[in-house]
Amino acid sequence: MSDSGEMSEFGYIMDLLARGKVTIKNIERELICPACKELFTHPLILPCQHNICHKCVKELLLTLDDSFNDVGSDNSNQSSPRLWVTSPSLDKIDRINRPGWKRNSLTPKTTTFPCPGCEHDVDLGERGINGLFRNFTLETIVERYRQAARAATAIMCDLCKPPPQESTKSCMDCSASYCNECFKIYHPWGTIKAQHEYVGPTTNFRPKILMCPEHETERINMYCELCRRPVCHLCKLGGNHSNHRVTTMSSAYKTLKEKLSKDIDYLIGKESQVKSQISELNLLMKETECNGERAKEDAITHFEKLFEILEERKSCVLKAIDASKKLRLDKFQTQMEEYQGLLENNGLVGYAQEVLKETDQSCFVQTAKQLHLRIQKATESLKSFRPAAQTSFEDYVINTSKQTELLGELSFFSSGIDVPEINEEQSKVYNNALINWHHPEKDTADSYVLEYRKINRDEEMLSWNEIEVCGTSKVISELESNCNYAFRVRAYKGSICSPCSRELVLRTPPAPVFNFLFDEKCGYNNEHLLLNLKRDRVESRAGFNLLLAAERIQVGYYTSLDYIIGDVGITKGKHFWAFRVEPYSYLVKAGVASSDKLQEWLRSPRDAGSPRYEQDSGHDSGSEDACFDSSQRFTLVTIGMKKFFLPKSPTFNETENRVLPMPTSIGVFLDYDKGRVSFYDMDHMKCLYERQVDCSSTMYPAFALMGSGGIQLEEPITSKYLEYHEDM
Repeated sequence: MSDSGEMSEFGYIMDLLARGKVTIKNIERELICPACKELFTHPLILPCQHNICHKCVKELLLTLDDSFNDVGSDNSNQSSPRLWVTSPSLDKIDRINRPGWKRNSLTPKTTTFPCPGCEHDVDLGERGINGLFRNFTLETIVERYRQAARAATAIMCDLCKPPPQESTKSCMDCSASYCNECFKIYHPWGTIKAQHEYVGPTTNFRPKILMCPEHETERINMYCELCRRPVCHLCKLGGNHSNHRVTTMSSAYKTLKEKLSKDIDYLIGKESQVKSQISELNLLMKETECNGERAKEDAITHFEKLFEILEERKSCVLKAIDASKKLRLDKFQTQMEEYQGLLENNGLVGYAQEVLKETDQSCFVQTAKQLHLRIQKATESLKSFRPAAQTSFEDYVINTSKQTELLGELSFFSSGIDVPEINEEQSKVYNNALINWHHPEKDTADSYVLEYRKINRDEEMLSWNEIEVCGTSKVISELESNCNYAFRVRAYKGSICSPCSRELVLRTPPAPVFNFLFDEKCGYNNEHLLLNLKRDRVESRAGFNLLLAAERIQVGYYTSLDYIIGDVGITKGKHFWAFRVEPYSYLVKAGVASSDKLQEWLRSPRDAGSPRYEQDSGHDSGSEDACFDSSQRFTLVTIGMKKFFLPKSPTFNETENRVLPMPTSIGVFLDYDKGRVSFYDMDHMKCLYERQVDCSSTMYPAFALMGSGGIQLEEPITSKYLEYHEDM
């Protein structure tokens, strides 16, 4: 752009400023660096198309370098490398910007940092800051703005002897400002310097030709449409832009200038519309403020009514308690006075003893009759002591559970928005929580807010965590193991909110999820078992060999168990996994087994003639019922015919019920360090059975099938589910 053209555009902008079309505040917002919050100084264009000062980029990178070094050396507790730490010293920054500074003498090692404008990570690549373009256009506009802002401040001549004169020209080739006399001296007519380019007084000097940062000796003459940045012909021939679509700089200049001009004209042409919309927004803000205050007053009125009712009920309850207390105390006082009278009857006893000395029978009878009644009354009081009243006030305990629940659900009117309901059958917790809900009327809510919180053992409720959801399901991760969590959801339509749904409480597994698949090599019998391609489901099928061996049933032959194990072993820690047994399954065994026990089970060939199966034993040597040793190297439970069979143990009598309904999903918890295995009902996260197991060697998830049956490993809520919704 020529100097005359730039000056005319600048005059146009200043004219708009003078007429109030564009405010200075808005221009400042575009000319301020997002890092230092000051006017740009030597701005660079980042890959995200935001601008930042050259000095600010250096400072950010050096700051991150220092923070990473501090984290590595001091083992800091900072959770994120984006935490701002003390900036590097000014001496270090000054050394970077000195003219004699060498390229690699203080180059920051870090090349990735968050853009201060959009907070997205910016990777500068191998060339670092050297690969960024300097935004000369923005630099020129900033300088012109500075000149306009300080119109009364003059730029002095750089070559005058003190005192310097006010400059009238600035030479772009010499990067200096001159008064008329000095300009004539240093740019004499007929010399090469007389051909230098000069402009009005300025402090912003930029090179006449924009050079390529990748190829420092090449001039920028093309524009990459894909990367949206200027390039040179070497970049197009064999550089990073060889396969990109490029256009000439003049064409890009013309196209971008036309677009920018149209956008500016559009914004200026919509000035009246924008002003009317601003006025409307101001009215809406005032109306919102008034309505909000009115809503607060109404809410305060309703709560004050509730407080009045509570105070009234409180007064009645306290009066009833005081009346009962007074009545009981009066009874105790009367009884105490009666017993106090017994103490005063010590004289009566002495009097009775004197009466006994009377020898005249008629006189004695006359006196002793009344005396006997008095002594008999005192004797009966001593024989049966009962307090006159109760000290307990159990009948006066206030039951506020229902009222507390109602007050906890206190909310605004739904205004036609139905309360969503959480689907308990489709909601479950494994390593993450999958919460599903449905709305009675479809498409009535714009969005939902799912709330969840942890419930401590003492029933203490923590604050709710909120997640905004557009659909009717959500996966929640990073939940703590072996904890209860409460979930609820509410619907939003515009700014109107429905009441919260009924809370659903789910318990997380007692340990992190152990991921494994069925092992298709170790002990897997493909004649009897059918494994799917994903290796997370296995089915038992009757083969031809099994039918040929059926003739041995006449001599007590029993069908063998077919074992299959997990492809990953456990050598330490706590682990949890879950599986489903198909309802049609005849007999399935599941649990854990050590590596040496598995070798013992699997060393014999899987055929009917194997010595592992005795004709008359009628029992599988791999059964967990064979012994009650607390330190055995395996533990398996039996599932089949829609039942869950608890293994025999010394704590179970034969008369006890060892048969439970088969859970929909069964969980296994192995604490390797403590040598303990537990089996859970996943529907209620309830422990069904646990026992000690010898974990002196590597332990594997173990399964066995006999007859028809199927086992499906539970997916850990699920990568498939997440990928599906990401694709959506």
